[in-house]
Amino acid sequence: MVDGLFLYGTLTFDPLFALIAGAGDAATRQPATLPDHAVDIVAGDRLPLLIVRKGVVTRGHFWTGLDAQQRLRLDTYELAFGYELRPVTLRLGDGSQVSALAYFPPPKLGSAGHRWVLADWIASDAAITLRTAEELARHDPPLAPAALLRQWKMIAGRAHASHRAATTPATATLRHAAAPGDFTVAAARPLAGDFFKYAALDIGHRRFDSSHVSGLRREVLVGADAALVLPYDAVRDKVLLVEQFRSAVARRGDPNPWCLEPVAGMIDAGETPEQAAHRETVEEAGLTLLRLERMFAIYASPGSTTDHFYCYLGLADLPDDHQSHGGLAEEAEDLRLHVIPLDHALSLIDSGEVNAGPLIAMLLWLVRHRDRLRQHG
Repeated sequence: MVDGLFLYGTLTFDPLFALIAGAGDAATRQPATLPDHAVDIVAGDRLPLLIVRKGVVTRGHFWTGLDAQQRLRLDTYELAFGYELRPVTLRLGDGSQVSALAYFPPPKLGSAGHRWVLADWIASDAAITLRTAEELARHDPPLAPAALLRQWKMIAGRAHASHRAATTPATATLRHAAAPGDFTVAAARPLAGDFFKYAALDIGHRRFDSSHVSGLRREVLVGADAALVLPYDAVRDKVLLVEQFRSAVARRGDPNPWCLEPVAGMIDAGETPEQAAHRETVEEAGLTLLRLERMFAIYASPGSTTDHFYCYLGLADLPDDHQSHGGLAEEAEDLRLHVIPLDHALSLIDSGEVNAGPLIAMLLWLVRHRDRLRQHG
């Protein structure tokens, strides 16, 4: 008979366990050791890897009394990624032995050859991992393992985006400089959606007359951080524009939902905006940039979506015979590429044919810097 559950690694970090497992009235834990097992670092990652190793003892927590909902949430968090439950025999602090189940990693994961240390993981990864777990905790009912696995890339990307936002200085020379307590954001109901998320929020904030307002119900699309690149050939004075079908434009009722845009793509978890910019330029436009220059970072529509764009100019070689199509087939991308003079692109703003806000802003930035770039590259 199995007496309980043995948790090791990141799930011995109390804030993470609380978010993943949720509250329970009868659950108790005590320190326990698992003989002849080690926790190494996963090769190519910083996650813990439980493996058999004679003569080594692994420390963790022995949990009993976890209710069915807590077990379901823990199983989802682990089993979605190929982990499996196996019986183990633990030793407790009084020397007694108990049987338990432990999550063992899938065979595809290998050891980096180094022991995993909780304190090191807390210093490097805990903040982002907690942001990921916070999103998981906002689903009611909890995501099923298949849904969690399918959505994981976006969930992790949003966690990194949130961390990036929280750790980036917020300049305030004209606008109000936010201070602790100036605003509050609380979830009004569980998240909805399979790719992007729809969030209902209760908002409170300081007013300009120094009073406070609370209980404001607001709804936002929880999108993604993205890297945008406007490829520009300073010698030929030409830009590359990407044309593609856009579902939101069609949903609005626009008779022509094909849009002209810059190169653009979401920033993956663990990727810098600059790395994403280079990657997307290769994937969408078949271009290896000569140089990347930061333009600005903007919110696409701050009243309704969290989408945040890191915009770059990509200095490139754009001959007339550059490829005319791009994108990745596995992502169902159907892109047409246009290499045109900058003045032609600017005229499309006036005609309304260029109607994507980020591209307009990036083209106007380029006009301001055109002489410098043409003189010095």
